[in-house]
Amino acid sequence: MKIAIINGPNLNMLGVREPELYGVDSLEELLATLRSEFSRNEIIDFQSNDEGSLIDAVQSLGMSCDAVIINPGGYSHTSVAIRDAITSIKAPVIEVHISNIHSREEFRHTTITGGACIAVISGLGLRGYSVAVSHFLKS
Repeated sequence: MKIAIINGPNLNMLGVREPELYGVDSLEELLATLRSEFSRNEIIDFQSNDEGSLIDAVQSLGMSCDAVIINPGGYSHTSVAIRDAITSIKAPVIEVHISNIHSREEFRHTTITGGACIAVISGLGLRGYSVAVSHFLKS
């Protein structure tokens, strides 16, 4: 299975930014762990802090991959455009949030993009990505 993992703004700062919320592992360490754990599958990754680049990645990877895992970061609460990109692709999408968005500031409780996904995983830390991959592999 070919799975795209798309990460939005500030996820390039994993391991540095607020480790008490997001953990101490870097994005590169997360991806290496996923590639090792699911070595029989192809994992393609993309990260950007730019909304337009994320839309391009969703559209491109969502048409060439079997499944997409997205963490839109702060854009999940604001981006109708990323939501529209998700609804325009053929691949199923799971949204992942490292922290529990419902235990944080009220503005984070609603995810505009999550409504276009088949599921939203929130609060499992980096393990949420593995749960999403496992779901796709069992589907």
